[in-house]
Amino acid sequence: MASGLLLLLDDVAAIAKVAAASIDDTAAAAARASAKAAGVVIDDAAVTPGYVVGFAADREVPIVAKIARGSLFNKLVILLPVCIALSALAPWAITPLLFAGGAFLAFEGAEKLWEMLHPHAEAAAEVVTDPVAHEAAMVKGAIRTDFILSAEIMAISLATVTDKPLWEQAIVLAVVAIGITVAVYGTVAAIVKADDAGVALAKRRSGISRAIGRGLVAGMPKVLKLLSLVGMAAMLWVGGGIILHSLEEWGLGGPAHVLHDFAAGLPGGAVVEWLANAAGGALAGLVVGGVIVAGLHLVKGKA
Repeated sequence: MASGLLLLLDDVAAIAKVAAASIDDTAAAAARASAKAAGVVIDDAAVTPGYVVGFAADREVPIVAKIARGSLFNKLVILLPVCIALSALAPWAITPLLFAGGAFLAFEGAEKLWEMLHPHAEAAAEVVTDPVAHEAAMVKGAIRTDFILSAEIMAISLATVTDKPLWEQAIVLAVVAIGITVAVYGTVAAIVKADDAGVALAKRRSGISRAIGRGLVAGMPKVLKLLSLVGMAAMLWVGGGIILHSLEEWGLGGPAHVLHDFAAGLPGGAVVEWLANAAGGALAGLVVGGVIVAGLHLVKGKA
């Protein structure tokens, strides 16, 4: 599922070509920006299905659509103008903001790992007395969470195109915003309806259809768990990579250079080198995120 989501991100380049056909490299810039934001995208796709759990089947897709519209508003109406203003008026602030976003990603990944190793007791299920108000509250909460993730996506994307003219930056950010939103929430809609499709197939006469249906129903919880694990790893990898790159921008390139030289010296070619760099980035993210998690738990313990 995660690899399919990443493949969907490649379509952003095609959208960029339509949006700015006169600019040869705009599509490539959008594709690079989308790839850099992969960790946040996977996390977004892993988190969002939880907001439709417990609702009637006929409300699942409408809820996802409402969240997707809110996500587009976050990216295009609020965050895109802020990013362009930041690039025009305070470009020096991009690296600190990017570092903060990387640290937040690392924290999120480390926190998820901590919760996996130290699970909390299950909370009592909430009794819903007003389904309409409950749906509105869940959508509002999902859009609020999306704003944080969208801000990270837009900041990461902006950092990849700071050398472009402002109007081209705006096109790339708009393309990334629309492409990633369609990819994420299209995938989420497919995930939340997979159970229903499985049930429908399981009721058919064909033995093959019934087998596929039962497989979908039984397999979707495992897919969601796997997606969550991949999202956690991607947050650590991307967050750590952003932190190392930010340190390079500030003249502290030692850790990044050591990692690069180590990965380049390994046998096995480009794939092994990429995996080593990703693992090193994840380790850096885990160290930074672990320090933040430990500090917060220490503060909570003293409170």
